[in-house]
Amino acid sequence: MKHLQLLLLLLPLTVLAKEASVEQLFSVQTVKVQKIKTSHSKKHYGFVKANEARVYDVTPRFGGFVEKLYANKIYKYVKKGEPLAVVYSPEVYKAKEDYVNSYNYTKKRQNRAMLTSAKLKLVLLKIAPNEVSQLIKTRKVSQNTIVYAPQSGYIFMKNINEGSAFSAKTNLFQIVNLDDVWVEVKVFEDDVKWLKDANNFHVRFKTTDKTYKTHSKFLYPNLSPQEATLTMRLTLKNEEHTLFPGMYANVISKDEAKEYLTLPQSAVILKEGKYYVFIVGEFKGEYEPIEVDVKPLDNKTYIITSGLKEGDEVVNNALFMMDSDAQINGLY
Repeated sequence: MKHLQLLLLLLPLTVLAKEASVEQLFSVQTVKVQKIKTSHSKKHYGFVKANEARVYDVTPRFGGFVEKLYANKIYKYVKKGEPLAVVYSPEVYKAKEDYVNSYNYTKKRQNRAMLTSAKLKLVLLKIAPNEVSQLIKTRKVSQNTIVYAPQSGYIFMKNINEGSAFSAKTNLFQIVNLDDVWVEVKVFEDDVKWLKDANNFHVRFKTTDKTYKTHSKFLYPNLSPQEATLTMRLTLKNEEHTLFPGMYANVISKDEAKEYLTLPQSAVILKEGKYYVFIVGEFKGEYEPIEVDVKPLDNKTYIITSGLKEGDEVVNNALFMMDSDAQINGLY
């Protein structure tokens, strides 16, 4: 084994006479190979978008006129089952009359098919079940019909006013539920491989101090040729409704924590395309240069992939060792 008697070679004879140790004279500091458990992270940017699965269109299957409008403001919050508008529809009015008449007729003559058919027409017109049942209880036909909110959420679109006329298939309202939202993140092609291993995402916004965490991700199978980017979708819980579409997001992606053998970068030196460390020898003041395989963990630390084991002790300033002695002895 070839050892570096570097400091002894460099010392003047007058110093050697004092028989001082290497560590005492030059304070050569060493560090041990440590096993740590950590994860990698990357930063991306994105924007909040409504969850498309929570967007609801209120589109009646009949035409009519708006008698009274309750949901009269854009971005108003409504609850599921809440009345949005009172409308008059000739088609619905006739269908309700037919149902009541069929019910009265079947009370005298058994004709279940006719009653079922009359009720089915109201069901297909999407008339609220409580309104249909009320017809049988009172046997009175109201000329008006109520349009209810199918889900809780904010009214992002309103196409009618009080007194408006509308036809079948007209989208009267669009309700957006924000109990959870999407964050769409632009990622470059080089990050696609990284994102396959990234399972933890921390998302922050300027409007709140809260850090949102999610494991839910989906990479759109579509590349933008103009930007050379793909879009990654994250889903965030938003029960407090503090996040709204359009908000800017900072996204930190992390992979699963793994164990690595590590050394500070100062303990490793690159020479002619190869990496070396100076391992502490058997005797005090002896240091052996050995080749190792490394890859960066961060800007201060190397992962040791081969050449050392946990607990091995090496010089913490490899550059000092190289300049001091290795070049003099022509070891490299």
